[in-house]
Amino acid sequence: MTTQQPVEKYDLICVGGGIMSATLSLMLKLIDPSVKIGIFERLDKVAQESSEAWNNSGTGHSAFCELNYTPEKEDGAIDISKAIQIFNQFEKSKQFWAYLIENNLLQNPKDFIHKTPHHSWVTGKDDVEFLKKRYEAMSKEFAFREMQFSDDSSTLKKWFPLIMKHREEENQPMAATRMELGTEVNFGNITEQFFDILKEKFDTPVFRKHEVLDVDPDQDDWLVEVKDLLKDEKKYYDADHVFIGAGGGALPLLQKVEIEEKKGYGGFPVSGEWLVCKNREVIAQHDAKVYSKAGPDAPPMSTPHLDTRYINGKKELMFGPFAGFNTKFLKEGSYTDLLKSIKLDNIPSMLGAFWHNLPLTEYLISQVSKSHEDRVEDLREFVKDAKSEDWELKVAGQRVQIIKKDKKQGGTLEFGTDVVHNQEGTITALLGASPGASTAVHIMVEVIQLAFPELLADEEKAEKLSAMIPFWNKDLTQHQEEFKKLQQRCMEVLELSS
Repeated sequence: MTTQQPVEKYDLICVGGGIMSATLSLMLKLIDPSVKIGIFERLDKVAQESSEAWNNSGTGHSAFCELNYTPEKEDGAIDISKAIQIFNQFEKSKQFWAYLIENNLLQNPKDFIHKTPHHSWVTGKDDVEFLKKRYEAMSKEFAFREMQFSDDSSTLKKWFPLIMKHREEENQPMAATRMELGTEVNFGNITEQFFDILKEKFDTPVFRKHEVLDVDPDQDDWLVEVKDLLKDEKKYYDADHVFIGAGGGALPLLQKVEIEEKKGYGGFPVSGEWLVCKNREVIAQHDAKVYSKAGPDAPPMSTPHLDTRYINGKKELMFGPFAGFNTKFLKEGSYTDLLKSIKLDNIPSMLGAFWHNLPLTEYLISQVSKSHEDRVEDLREFVKDAKSEDWELKVAGQRVQIIKKDKKQGGTLEFGTDVVHNQEGTITALLGASPGASTAVHIMVEVIQLAFPELLADEEKAEKLSAMIPFWNKDLTQHQEEFKKLQQRCMEVLELSS
C-alpha cells in the first residue's frame, strides 16, 4: 500500500452499500451510538446489487417452501435440521424490523413486507410421497405446526388458482403444502430505509462512488485504501474493524487481506434471470409464492418458483430463476473477476469443485442457450396457458457460490453463507448467497459477537440487543410460549396478521 497518513479514523469500516452493511451499522449504532462507522459503496446508489428488489426473489426465507432445505436421507427420512435453522434466523429479522417500527424508526411496514402464503408444489407419485413425508416430519415441529398439506385439486385451486387453471383433465398425482405465515420482502427498500436512519439519526452517511481497493495491517489497526471515483483520487483511512459485505465483490477484496483464514476460498459466479409478467389481469390471479423441485443437476438457487412481488408500490408476478453464466462477480462488475480470483492457495479448491460439478456446467450451458419461447415453455409447467407476449425477461443479480477446500475432493461448491474472519475478529467478510438477505440480522449478530465482544460483555448494551432481537441468544424450542407471543406481536406490528 502506502505510508501516506490516513485522513480519518473509524471504529468500523463497512465495505458495500447493501443490506448486510446497513443492518450491521444500524444494530451497532442502536447498541452504542458512540461507535464511529464509515460505509463505502462504489456505485452511485445503495442497494443496487443483491439487495435490489428485482435482483432477488423477495422471499422471506423461512424454509416453508424451499424443498432444498429438507433433503431426503439415504434411509428415506427427511432431514429438517436446516429448515429449523433458517426459520429461527428469519424470525430474528422480523423481531428487529418490528422493534424499529415500535420505536418510530421505520414507519410503514407495507413499504417493505407483505403477507404472502408460501407453498411447495409437486407433481408425480414419487415427489408427492416425498412432500407428504416432508410435511409429516415438519408439522411435528413447533415451528411448522401450522403447515397444511393437500393432494385435493379443489383445495389446490383455492390456494393458487392460476396454476390450477386448465388442469381438470390431468390424471397425474399432485400435492402441495401451505404456510400462511409466509412473507414477501422488498430488501432493497428496507436497505435504503436503514441508510436513511443512519444518516438522519446517527450522522452516518454512505460514501458513494468510493471503491475500497485494499486493506492492510497498520500497527494495531487496519489501513484501508479507497478510491474516490468522482475525483479519481486515492484516500486512506484507519479502522479498528473492517467488515466486507460487498456481495460478489467480497472475495476479491478478502484475497488481498493478510489473514490465514482466507486461504483456499474461491468463487463460482452464477447469474439469474426472471420472466416478469406484463399482463395485469394475469398478475391479479396469483397471490402466493409457489416453489417446486429443481431439475436434475440444477443448483438450489435455480429451484423454479412463481412469485407474487410488491415492488415500488405495485403488485408484480415473476417466474424463475433461469440460471446464466458470466465471469463477473457483481452485476456491475468486470468480466475479469473470475480469472483474477484464481490464486495459488485456491487452485486445488477450484479444480476439485469444477471436476466434481461437471453436471452443473452442463446445466448452465443448457440454461444459457434457452430462447424466450424455451423459457415460456418452462413457465407453462406452472401456468399452462401462459402467452409469450405477456412475459418479458429481466436480468437479476449475480451470485458467487462459495468454493472451499476439502481434504477428499480438493474443493467443494457450497450453497450458503460463510462469515470468514481472523482470530481477533477485527476483519470479517461475508461470502456466499441464499438465504442471505433474509438472515441478515442473524448473521450480523454473529459478526458483532466476533468483532465487538466487549459490547455484549457490557450488561446494559447486551440488554439493548435483547430489546431489539429478544431471541438473539435463545432457543425457541426451549421458550415456546414466550416465542409464540413474540411472534404474534411482531406479526401485528408488521401488519402481517390479516
